[in-house]
Amino acid sequence: MTSRATPTPPAGEPGPGADPDSGPGSGPDAVPDVFDPRQYAAGVPHAAYRVLRDHHPVAWQQEHEVLGWPAGPGFWAVTRHADVVRVLKDSETYSSYLGATQIRDPDPDDLPFIRRMMLNQDPPEHGRLRRLVSRAFTPRRVDHFASVARARARSLFEQAVATARKNDGTCDLVTDVTDDYALLNLADLLGVPESDRGLLLHWTQRVIGYQDPDEAGPPVLDAVGKPVNPRSPAALRDMFAYARELAGHKRRHPGDDVMTVLAADGELATAELEMFFFLLTVAGNDTVRGAAPGGLLALAGHPEAYAQLRAGVVDLESAVDELLRWHPPVLTFRRTAVRDTELAGTPVRAGDKVVVFHASANHDERVFAEPHRLDLARTPNPHVSFGDGPHVCLGAHFARLQLRVLYEEALRALPGPPRVAGPPRRLVSNFINGLKSLPLHVA
Repeated sequence: MTSRATPTPPAGEPGPGADPDSGPGSGPDAVPDVFDPRQYAAGVPHAAYRVLRDHHPVAWQQEHEVLGWPAGPGFWAVTRHADVVRVLKDSETYSSYLGATQIRDPDPDDLPFIRRMMLNQDPPEHGRLRRLVSRAFTPRRVDHFASVARARARSLFEQAVATARKNDGTCDLVTDVTDDYALLNLADLLGVPESDRGLLLHWTQRVIGYQDPDEAGPPVLDAVGKPVNPRSPAALRDMFAYARELAGHKRRHPGDDVMTVLAADGELATAELEMFFFLLTVAGNDTVRGAAPGGLLALAGHPEAYAQLRAGVVDLESAVDELLRWHPPVLTFRRTAVRDTELAGTPVRAGDKVVVFHASANHDERVFAEPHRLDLARTPNPHVSFGDGPHVCLGAHFARLQLRVLYEEALRALPGPPRVAGPPRRLVSNFINGLKSLPLHVA
């Protein structure tokens, strides 16, 4: 039933006119390895994805030992758009609850704890928690948030340009603009005091960037030398203790923020509140933190598109979605088959891990004409960068708002298109499509 994956050298993101068919491992019989997190440091492996979509749309992947993390049982890689959407919408067949939503299996002792998070639940319980947290996102709060985000984006770009003029005309967009933009917006939304805001970045790097030594450092080992899962109770004690402390503070000193609303909601158990804080801290930060520099890198590589956007030839709303399609912040999500089934003609057994590949689905030629061409006016644009089905990203509206505001302020601050001043440094991760550094000429 399974085929053994053949490792393929890393492939970068194709530029204008690039031919994904010319990449390594493009023969119909080869099954490229798209699991190894290290290859994503060189770019999203679109050539390998194309091979899988065309010849192995549901392909067995070996989950080999890598970066100090032990080998796993393997999984099915789902790369075509229609199949990705089918998996994401069908929670009765493909569960978020059974094995959670990360490729690597959690420790069995940790699984009950991990299942408390809304992300790792199935309907109807998932819907109950989603409705509770949705109450915090009122129109008034959204309007206030947009105003604060705009002022922040404008200030960060002005500071970056001023600093660049004193040097060689370059800045690091990630460290000078987008990391702070995403982090401080999230802190405002949650109501985290200014003195504590560095903790949010620390927790995000530790949990999201755990595969990358630059982000998380060497794996933390347990008493028998086994890496500690960054989502385990042992690794999250400090974050949860802070969530309880912050919730207590908000009950005594309420503010106009999400944690005040959640802390006052009598329907949320303490464990659920802790998990919401974890989810909003990590997912809420890294969605924008990953998408924002990726979108600006795309515009730097397509100066004609930047000029069109600045001249108002294309609509910013459609541009945001095309940049999200081009650079989705999340690369993969895992489900577990509830029962024996079939997907794209491939038998899938109950208990098998089924992993959807968002960046591949977003470049599927069966859905997107010329998918490797950046078309800021593309419509329709049914990308899956925020997922689909019951687990579609709860913060998608806030993420789009932040990205739109950021790009508007970039167009105001940078009359000409930014130019790449050096190679971007990408996150070592098969989960988050992140940039650790993006040197740009901006002055």
